[in-house]
Amino acid sequence: MRGTLNSPSRYLMLARQHNRRPSILAGAMVIGGTIVGAGMFSLPVMMSGLWFYGSVAMLVLTWFCTLHSGLMILEANLNYPPGASFSTITHDLLGSHWNRINGLSLLFVLYTLTYAYVSASGAVVHQTAEAMGISVSSRSAGGLFAVGVAVIVWLSTRAVTRMATLMFGAKILTFFLTFGGLLGHVQFATLLPAAHDGTSYLPYLLITLPFCMTSFGFHGNVPSLMKHFGKDPQRIQRCLMIGTLVALALYLVWMLCSMGNIPREAFRDIASRGGNIDVLIAVLGKVANTNGVDLLLLLFSNFAVVCSFLGVTLGLFDFLSDALELDDSPLGRFKAALATFAPPITAGMCWPGGFNHAIGYAGLAATVWAVITPALLARASRLRFGNTLYRTWGGSGMIVLILIFGVFTAISQVLNLMDLLPAWR
Repeated sequence: MRGTLNSPSRYLMLARQHNRRPSILAGAMVIGGTIVGAGMFSLPVMMSGLWFYGSVAMLVLTWFCTLHSGLMILEANLNYPPGASFSTITHDLLGSHWNRINGLSLLFVLYTLTYAYVSASGAVVHQTAEAMGISVSSRSAGGLFAVGVAVIVWLSTRAVTRMATLMFGAKILTFFLTFGGLLGHVQFATLLPAAHDGTSYLPYLLITLPFCMTSFGFHGNVPSLMKHFGKDPQRIQRCLMIGTLVALALYLVWMLCSMGNIPREAFRDIASRGGNIDVLIAVLGKVANTNGVDLLLLLFSNFAVVCSFLGVTLGLFDFLSDALELDDSPLGRFKAALATFAPPITAGMCWPGGFNHAIGYAGLAATVWAVITPALLARASRLRFGNTLYRTWGGSGMIVLILIFGVFTAISQVLNLMDLLPAWR
């Protein structure tokens, strides 16, 4: 067994000494903050072909499947000491070959996302600095921002959860301040299927699958929560339930605000103009006709980037700590932080626009380690350990359902990359 597994985190040691229990709210905010990022603004554009009720159904289905794949990771993780991450668990239960496949897919996704957040944070900080009359380049801003996040992750999981709680609370507040006014303008007739004109919706179902799945990405944080809470499955389960439900609620409110104010046909024009957030917000701004939306949107973007950046890099940090057999000492955490942040910061400085070439494949890789691998881990864990400390409900049927969901999502992603799926353009 790896050396790191015998060294609980500093926070757990302190918590036991002072009889303090980590906060469920803090853990839930890490999960919710990791899930909900600035990418949520593309949801209505990407799902406009399926339209509102179909989109709601797909989001709920995806929430259900990804939540349970996360619980399956927890189930398998509980058979190992706190600190064991995907590398140890997958190698032990599924063998070295699958561990390599899973490890490479996880690293590709998390490094790609971290690289994306370096670029995104640079743009957001640059825009914020300009609004304050400060001149700073996007590259420099992204690098400095990433270093600041690296310091927080290096300090402790506790520091990450505290910062994530603060940022996610602020993000929810600015979300409703920014878009709450749109709820009063929702036209429910716009949300209804236009069956009378022969409009088809089902052909656009498959293209939404991989996008929905990547919109509920939190699985890299499950081992981090066990490292934070110890072997306390009920509290960790509550973190996952609360965090994912909050994210689902925000997504549904956002879909209602956008699709209830913009006709389906208008999304063709938005997509043809790139589907970026500025285009969508400009259209919604004409509906809301409120002042200060730009400022609130800027604040929301800052909070969204910080939350997701912290959550994604915490999962990558703990995975690398486990895979590289690094202990939880300040030096060990420094080495893990260096391995986590140095490659994406370097890539962000040298190739700031390369993310778009990699993100399409990230969804396919995410399906492997966030959906398929957890189901295989749960099955292997039950065969190896029998009655465990915690078991995801649903028995073998739930494992089969998650595997089917993962396979269909992977196939959809491959077809999408080959431009074989219809898109509402």
